[in-house]
Amino acid sequence: MSNIKTNSRLSHRVQTIKPSGIRRFFDLASKMDNIISLGVGEPDFITPWNVREASISSLERGFTAYSANAGIIELRREISAYMSKRFSVQYDPEQEVLVTVGASEAIDIGMRAILDEGDEVIIVEPSFVSYVPLVQMAGGVPVSVGTNNQDNFKVSAQQIEAAITDRTKALMLCFPNNPTGATMNREEMIEIAQLAERHDLLVFSDEIYAELSYDEQHVSFASLPNMKDRTILISGFSKSFAMTGWRLGFVLAPPDLLAAMLKLHQYSLMCAPTMAQYGALEALQSGMDDIERMKQSYKQRRNYVVKSFKEIGLDCHIPGGAFYAFPSIEKTGLSSEEFAEKLLLEERVAVVPGHVFGKGGEGHIRCSYATSMDNLEQSVERIQRLLSRVL
Repeated sequence: MSNIKTNSRLSHRVQTIKPSGIRRFFDLASKMDNIISLGVGEPDFITPWNVREASISSLERGFTAYSANAGIIELRREISAYMSKRFSVQYDPEQEVLVTVGASEAIDIGMRAILDEGDEVIIVEPSFVSYVPLVQMAGGVPVSVGTNNQDNFKVSAQQIEAAITDRTKALMLCFPNNPTGATMNREEMIEIAQLAERHDLLVFSDEIYAELSYDEQHVSFASLPNMKDRTILISGFSKSFAMTGWRLGFVLAPPDLLAAMLKLHQYSLMCAPTMAQYGALEALQSGMDDIERMKQSYKQRRNYVVKSFKEIGLDCHIPGGAFYAFPSIEKTGLSSEEFAEKLLLEERVAVVPGHVFGKGGEGHIRCSYATSMDNLEQSVERIQRLLSRVL
């Protein structure tokens, strides 16, 4: 019998969805002093001034009305040009580009556009905490495929194929990955692409961290042979352009899929904020140098964090992208939640326990290195103090 306390005023579906496992630690940390947070997946850079200025200018010029549902055409054209130049994928700005309220909305309406009750979506985990509930809210069934530290948190086509049933409709991928920072090369992704074609699967490719690939050029899943027509590509401006609070993303998909998502977008949100769209337009037109500057800073911090974790005794693979390290704390004998709670209460460092990211996450903690070097150095010292007591 379920232990969930029901409320007749609420839908059964929403009552069965668990609250975000990340929020509990953020709420605890918000009530404490002298906290160093490695928990938030957010750049520590301020949105570049020229981007802010473009948004301010749009307000001053009176561009405060609704935009087209799909987004201002200038921005959609610029997104199309950007994706072609940076990632070798071509999209028609009129029929294949939709500007959304963050990448999360893009995933939400994508799931709702394709799923019928009981359809299965394979989710490669550890994964962003929203994927599972968004599948569930669309009436689908999430099917987890776990990855592990020994394989650098990469997934194989064989692992995915073992999870396919006659109800499988889609596959959810995120590389570079949140929370592990794992990346996949072209050859590894081609095997998955061939699998998707063989089993007639749609593929959600969350590429929000595409610009933050440190050691190899990012390969967009839609650029692989025969994949554009079955890929729903999600991206946005939050991570690479340091625009988290602007809540602006985009989704790229074949015309039939995009038309269905646009229908949901029209009725639920109408359009993304107009002034944010003008800021994003400026970011695409002149922000590549800012991306490179932030990327090099993150890479330096990544190298420091991984090296430091290994020096204090924590096994940690080298993340190829994003801005997260995902060290193993298994040797402590504590669960990821127990370790994260002790670290927060005893040493005032906030991290996210790995189990909240699904299969393969237990025994790890997510540490964002999108913070200052001073904070990172102090965090390593504090984690080392905790390890000296629990090992």
